Amino acid sequence: MSAAQLLIDTDPGVDDALAILMAHAHADIAGLSIAAGNVGLDHTVRNARTLVDLLDADIAVFAGCATPLVRAPDEDAAFVHGRDGFGDVGFPPPAAAVANESAASALLRLTRERPGELTLVALAPLTNLALALRLDPTLPQRVARLVVMGGAVTGHGNTGRVPAEFNLGFDPEAAHVVFEGFPHFQLVDWEATLRHALDQEAFDRWLQAGDHRADFYARIGRTARAYNLAHDRRGVIAADALAMAVAIDPSIVVRSERRAVAVELDGQLTRGATVVDWAGRLGRPANADIVLEVDHARFSAMVRRALGA
Repeated sequence: MSAAQLLIDTDPGVDDALAILMAHAHADIAGLSIAAGNVGLDHTVRNARTLVDLLDADIAVFAGCATPLVRAPDEDAAFVHGRDGFGDVGFPPPAAAVANESAASALLRLTRERPGELTLVALAPLTNLALALRLDPTLPQRVARLVVMGGAVTGHGNTGRVPAEFNLGFDPEAAHVVFEGFPHFQLVDWEATLRHALDQEAFDRWLQAGDHRADFYARIGRTARAYNLAHDRRGVIAADALAMAVAIDPSIVVRSERRAVAVELDGQLTRGATVVDWAGRLGRPANADIVLEVDHARFSAMVRRALGA
């Protein structure tokens, strides 16, 4: 199987970092478009540059939207990832540059230069993708696949609003634009992430056996892992890594269901919630392949390789 060609929209973030390590180990990265989300844009751009330095790779970094499309966010995820998004380790200023092109512009340009070649992997709030779609609604015609990490398809979210998942809840209007604009995408939701948590002891063995990538991830991941343990989240939660596994190798998906999916924009208690028409009652096109199960052994092997173990 030839290497996947990935264009990654991301808000690094500890789990984004693991996903990007996986992408570099298993695929070709056309670029990183960066959004605010887990932490503010200055931090997410810097973290992307730090990852490029770590990998000693020629990967362009494009800074994108610093705020959601319409409303200010209720919260970020600094309490999980650290104030700087990378566990507050205190890395030196990165050497990798930021491209002199906005993320939305880069998404459009790269898909025009390589029509039908690129898998778009959305690991962040969907602000950059929504802006690109508003600028050019033909974007979906040039993308080989869209894989979205986001949503909570039965309402078990991970934000202050009970049903909402963080990425969709951070910018629900952007998610609405993307879900309406793309006739088909794969959705890897928060609940699938919990079902596919990595074994803690095995993960620690990989970190001990791995190379400089494992050392880096062990340092940035301490804060997030401690938070998850304190909140009864069993195993190593690797949301973006799971979505990346699906993007790299679609055959890893064991079970999925195609349904119409939308995002609630207005509910006082449910803004940002994922709405799935499980019974086909609304007569809307089924736009999402909801990933329910992947080959866990293969997923684990992909993570292990990304850590050099």
